[in-house]
Amino acid sequence: MHETVGAYALGILDDAEATAFEAHLATCDWCARQLDDLAGMEPMLAAIADLPGNQGTPAIGESLSTKPGSRLVEGLVGEVSERRARKRRRGFYLVAAAAALIIGGPLTALAVNGGGSGSADPTAAGPARAAFQAMTDKHAATDPNTKVDAVVAMEARHWGTDAVLQLKNVQGPLKCSLIAVGKNGERETVTSWAVPAWGYGRPDTTTDEAKNPLYVHGGAAFTPNQIDHFEVMTFDGKRLVKVNA
Repeated sequence: MHETVGAYALGILDDAEATAFEAHLATCDWCARQLDDLAGMEPMLAAIADLPGNQGTPAIGESLSTKPGSRLVEGLVGEVSERRARKRRRGFYLVAAAAALIIGGPLTALAVNGGGSGSADPTAAGPARAAFQAMTDKHAATDPNTKVDAVVAMEARHWGTDAVLQLKNVQGPLKCSLIAVGKNGERETVTSWAVPAWGYGRPDTTTDEAKNPLYVHGGAAFTPNQIDHFEVMTFDGKRLVKVNA
């Protein structure tokens, strides 16, 4: 079902296929992120269709109800995926710019907590927390200086590594990323999020928003045995905690 996200983004699934994928999408954070990343694919396809030699696909301004050729679909999805993979390896500072250039939209990320007023959508917290609890391969660390506590749960997938971060004792406002660092030295951004002023997982507070840990769900192209460690980094380059894989 994960492999259907590209075809869904292009609008080439029939009604039954689209309905089945939408049911899957409601419970799959990974596919939701991929769909956001591929949001610009349909206008890109329309633009390519208007070039000489591509008369088999609709021209700009026409509907994409006529299915494009499979070779064009596979090539376009593959090109976007490959570009995103190359940019990810250059570091998380370049990812936002790369995403803007490739898909013409903002870099999106999903950050969820336990709910409550002023918090992220409480209905989105379930899948991330449930995935964290279901994964058995967990690695934990507490930074001696920042006191930030992190647990990274991960699981091998055919596309790389599915990862969920549980974060505690962090106070905002901050913007952060979870970075997977390979044994070869390459760095990949797993996911990014914002920490509100009250923070997450803080034992010294009386509010539910601040007491609850943060759960964020993401993925890396690395396989689990290729990952040396994870780092929780602020957008201004400060490392909050390092977790050995």
